[in-house]
Amino acid sequence: MDPFYYYTIEQPSMAEFKDRGSKFLAFAYPAKNIETCKKLLAQLKKEHGKAVHHCLAYRLGVDGSTFRVSDDGEPAGSAGRPILGQIDSKELTNVFVVVVRYFGGTLLGIPGLINAYKTATALALQLSPIIKKPIEIPYELNFDYHQMNEVMLLVKHYNCSVVEQTAQLFIQLHIGIPKNRLDEVLEKLGALRDVTIKTTLKLD
Repeated sequence: MDPFYYYTIEQPSMAEFKDRGSKFLAFAYPAKNIETCKKLLAQLKKEHGKAVHHCLAYRLGVDGSTFRVSDDGEPAGSAGRPILGQIDSKELTNVFVVVVRYFGGTLLGIPGLINAYKTATALALQLSPIIKKPIEIPYELNFDYHQMNEVMLLVKHYNCSVVEQTAQLFIQLHIGIPKNRLDEVLEKLGALRDVTIKTTLKLD
């Protein structure tokens, strides 16, 4: 794993694989949290209510530490694991894949199922461009209105992402600082007068 960057997919994609009458529809999504995965799954189950299985896998977090697999009624290890295997073979994270199966009347056996779920996932992942993203450390900045330009110039210059901005008596800015530029950015922000900086990173 690169300590400063991670790889994910740029946009949702869908692919279809057929074997002996059964149809496997693979849906791949960029996703940053479990909540997003749950919503996407609920949506798919609604759209494909007649499908017999909705098997899935996800890997989340810039370090890829959060993951889950589900065989959704298929024999253990025949669906979720092969799906996750394809996500991992491309070294991706923040990716959620659901493979919807419409049964065609013929049992495929465990090797057949593994191949079908693996192939459908591989096809879907091939259709979405893979992008390299910087690992960011979350910070909260508090400052007065007249410092807005100075702060925003720094934020833009170092390609920090703005997550949230609230303005009341002063401005509160939640940003993500690229890990490989962290020391520089903190030094520059620290040199600005009356800007308070604190990390919002949750430490285990």
